[in-house]
Amino acid sequence: MIQFGSLHYAELKFEQIRATTELRDAQWIDVLLRFELKQGSVLPEDLTELSALIICTYAGAVAQIVPQDEGRDCEFQFTEDEKEQLLGYYEQNVKQELQAQFC
Repeated sequence: MIQFGSLHYAELKFEQIRATTELRDAQWIDVLLRFELKQGSVLPEDLTELSALIICTYAGAVAQIVPQDEGRDCEFQFTEDEKEQLLGYYEQNVKQELQAQFC
């Protein structure tokens, strides 16, 4: 996690990822990922309930991966490695289901 305006970051590892989907409008689908942190990963002090919001098209293309704290936008961003972990889960476990439903 990288806090906006900071030069310091912590690399988190995720496990037990779970997804829920919600239609936003005629163009976008929100995929909310909740997860546990692997042993050794430490959540930054300013965060209490980290989750990830993946905004994608009905065809499954990802537009954005946004960290959220307690269900709201926060002043952090995911590192490239963290995004890869979340995107990998999405690609393997969510995308095909979305495409089957909406394409």
